Amino acid sequence: MSLTISHVRGPTAPPLIEQTIGEALAAAAVRWGDREALVSVGQGVRWTFADLLDQVDRFAAGLLALGLEPGERIGIWAPNCAEWTVTQFAAARAGLILVTINPAYRTSEAAFAMAKAGLAALVFLDRFKTSDYAAMVAELAISFRLRTIICIGSSNDGGWIGFADVAAYGRPADHSRLAMIAGTLRATDAINIQFTSGTTGQPKGATLSHRNILNNGYFVGRAQQLGPGDRVCIPVPLYHCFGMVMGNLACITHGAAMVYPSAGFEPTAVLAAVVGEHCTALYGVPTMFIAMLAHPELAGFDLSSLRTGIMAGAVCPEPLMRQVIDRLHIPDITIAYGMTETSPVSFQTATDDTIERRIGSIGRVQPHLECKVVDEEGAIVPIGTPGELCTRGYSVMLGYWDEPEKSAAVIDSDGWMHSGDLAVIDADGYGTVVGRLKDMVIRGGENIYPREIEEFLYGHPAVEDVAVIGVPDARMGEEVCAWIRLRPGASSDEEEVRAFCQGRIAHYKVPRYVRFVDAFPTTVTGKVQKYLIREAMIAELERVTLNTKG
Repeated sequence: MSLTISHVRGPTAPPLIEQTIGEALAAAAVRWGDREALVSVGQGVRWTFADLLDQVDRFAAGLLALGLEPGERIGIWAPNCAEWTVTQFAAARAGLILVTINPAYRTSEAAFAMAKAGLAALVFLDRFKTSDYAAMVAELAISFRLRTIICIGSSNDGGWIGFADVAAYGRPADHSRLAMIAGTLRATDAINIQFTSGTTGQPKGATLSHRNILNNGYFVGRAQQLGPGDRVCIPVPLYHCFGMVMGNLACITHGAAMVYPSAGFEPTAVLAAVVGEHCTALYGVPTMFIAMLAHPELAGFDLSSLRTGIMAGAVCPEPLMRQVIDRLHIPDITIAYGMTETSPVSFQTATDDTIERRIGSIGRVQPHLECKVVDEEGAIVPIGTPGELCTRGYSVMLGYWDEPEKSAAVIDSDGWMHSGDLAVIDADGYGTVVGRLKDMVIRGGENIYPREIEEFLYGHPAVEDVAVIGVPDARMGEEVCAWIRLRPGASSDEEEVRAFCQGRIAHYKVPRYVRFVDAFPTTVTGKVQKYLIREAMIAELERVTLNTKG
């Protein structure tokens, strides 16, 4: 039956999982004990589900022996590694709330997150690439009274406890207490605080429950038809929902193996892991897939084991999706959409959706969720009409940690999470995101959605990636600006790009400003930070104005 208004509800079967994450891991070890659960290629780690549960429970018992109590917060500050995942599940088993800290954070940002969440303990990697976490933690320890600091690696400059030594602290009484704690935990308890990337002001800590993220991982995996024979390559960061929920929790609820190619994203490592581990699923944000497709030796990697996966985190242009399907041999790749505050996924394409649907939409609403698109007054709009996308159901966060007013500003009295995203829902229930409310450009009274112009410019043969923003203009209010990254060996100029647009899109959508760049400012998860592009352009245009006047 065709829809007439932009309000959709997902299926109510299968039922929601009403377990804690710790119970789900224990159940996985019973069902698939001898199957591989975790492979960290760079570390040489290869654990079965039974091995993983054993590692987790020994570490969790050690945490209890060190004095941590259920409900306290434990931070993890590290790139992808086996210890990250042990910490994730050990926290769940012990009833601790895991605070995931962005590996790109520096001292002031980490200090803010630690103080906001009130950490009792911190697990960190001593160093990675140019990041000397040990030095930063030593500096932070002066101002923070963390009871327990645990270091992954060889550094012991601060007298902290080695990760490998924690398990030895656990006595039989601590293991008995761990089992007792399991009976006191509820699926609705908070288990994770994720700090959203603050584009304005300080980040906010989205507080998520076992029920939130365990179910989301399960349904995301189900949309890909994951099962015990699958091996999921996870190059996306674990500190973010993409890695720890859509990756780790999808795997433990379906018996699939988690495969980490390297600590940080490296295209060669990802392709080699797919081949060496016979991965059947591959995750990534668009910039990661672009990097893999640009690999000079791509043709030499046998990727025929791949079947499915997820592209999410940013706009997926049509040409990229077709290349991922054809050149990376992922016929059942899915698109997922959501936000940290909704655990994260609320829409996802299905493996049996047509290519056109998987290219041109974010799919349909996930089970046990409902979504609507509303206008500025909060009224549901007709199908095909842009408006703000709102989500209600099991996946909506408990709130922002210690921020009741900010929580109330985004979750209304009826339980709807207001996303700030502009979306359209069609008659068949498929959604399309057309931009952010705050990114919408208003030029001379015309509403312009940057996503539409980006999709159009992706059709230019020289364009590899593009970001469109609005910049202030005294006469028109705002003007359209496009930052473009060209394909290797390609060339173009401003006038040629504008000529490409003329007569093919409305005149007011043709970019007034075109800039060619080597890279965009992005978050660790690959999202383009458009506010930084806007700031850079405003500064450039102000300099031009001053020079002209001078």
